[in-house]
Amino acid sequence: MLRVFRRTLRGDKLFSILNGCFLALVALIVLYPLYFVVIASISDPDAVLAGKVILYPVQITLDGFRKIIERQDIWRGYLNTILYTVLTVVLALVVTIPAGWALSRSSLPGKKGWMIYFIIPMFFSGGLIPLYNVMSSLKLINTVWSIVLPSILSVWNLFMCKTFFESSIPKGLIEAATIDGAGSFRIFLSVVVPLSKAVIAVMALYYAVGQWNSYFNAMIFLQDADKYPLQLVLKEILIASESTVGGSGETILEQYRLANQLKYVSVIVSSLPVLLIYPFVQKYFAQGVMIGSLKG
Repeated sequence: MLRVFRRTLRGDKLFSILNGCFLALVALIVLYPLYFVVIASISDPDAVLAGKVILYPVQITLDGFRKIIERQDIWRGYLNTILYTVLTVVLALVVTIPAGWALSRSSLPGKKGWMIYFIIPMFFSGGLIPLYNVMSSLKLINTVWSIVLPSILSVWNLFMCKTFFESSIPKGLIEAATIDGAGSFRIFLSVVVPLSKAVIAVMALYYAVGQWNSYFNAMIFLQDADKYPLQLVLKEILIASESTVGGSGETILEQYRLANQLKYVSVIVSSLPVLLIYPFVQKYFAQGVMIGSLKG
């Protein structure tokens, strides 16, 4: 019996060691590309192109950040993206949270029909041309709303909210509020919303990150460069810096060096705000995702 126990103990230790090594390898695979982007953005472009930048920056330089910061279109793109993101998050929460609560109620008339109604466009869409025609007929082309309105409802997020409400809001609490004379709106605003901070934070983060990283709708619907979001501005800068036709006297090699450096700098510039905000909602994010994924 003692031999079996010792053998089991050694097997557990071996499993823990192998599991730790595997997780460390996975962490290295995930973290190293992020680390490389950081050190490449502050290294000499020639060293990066020569493959000398592997574990630490070589010939540290901030020229890439200086070139990015000096551009007025970068700051304008930042302001535009902040505006689009704030509007999207506010409107998305106003739409998604009440809709998720309504779908979670068994007393909702035609609940199965509403579920089918939301599931179909989740898997099938009309495509880009019908969407553009709709935007054009509503005279939303080249406006803020052509960027915001298509992003204010995600069916996946809607179902996550529905699952959260079904698994986290006690029915007895709703019944008690009803007995006390509270109506549907009062129950939602005074009982449900205060208990839903976790899922609200998760939805806000999902919608914010999605809109912050989005550029396709802006590329299709916006015609005025002053309304471009940050991602589209950075895309235009990279395309311009990679152009082999130069009116400034730069050689093709210099333009390629600049484009290579701006590539890494633009990743940091565009990702930094989200990375700064995430720690403040991380607690709610983990809690909301786990609760919303336990039951379906």
